[in-house]
Amino acid sequence: MTTLFSYLLTFLGIIFWCFRVIATLLYELDVEFFSVPINETLEIIVLFATLPCLLLVIKRNIIGAAAYFGIYGAYFGTALYNQINGIQTNGLTVASASDSLFLILGILISLFTFLDILLNKHRGNFGADRKTKWFYDNEKFDREFDERADRNQYKF
Repeated sequence: MTTLFSYLLTFLGIIFWCFRVIATLLYELDVEFFSVPINETLEIIVLFATLPCLLLVIKRNIIGAAAYFGIYGAYFGTALYNQINGIQTNGLTVASASDSLFLILGILISLFTFLDILLNKHRGNFGADRKTKWFYDNEKFDREFDERADRNQYKF
C-alpha cells in the first residue's frame, strides 16, 4: 500500500467486517443490537468469504478487490434495493434509516477499495525491494561506467 488513503480504506473495511461479525453474533445470541443481519445464513457466508478478499486487498491484488466489491455489492445492493422499496411504501423510520446507512457504507467501502486498487500505479510492485530494483534497473549504467574505467587505465 502506498498512500494513507489506501491504509485508511483497508482499515475501515476491516473495522466494518468486525462490526458485521459483532452484529451477526449478537443477533444469533438474541441480544438487542441496533443493526441486524439481513439473512443470518447468507451473512455468515459473506463474512467468511470476505476474509480471503481482505487478505488479497492488503496485498493489493485486483482480483481480491473485485471479489470483495462483487460480494458486498451483491449482498448489500439487493438489500438496499429492498430497503428503499420498503421506505417508499411504509415510510422512513429510524431503524430503516440506520440499516440503509450501513448498507450504503458497506457498498461504498468496497467500491472505493476496488477503485483505489484499480487506479493505483504501484499495485504490481508490492513485494519488490527498492534496493534490489534499483540495482537491476541500473545495470546498463554500471556496465558503461565499468567500460569507461577500463579505458582509463594508465600503465607505467
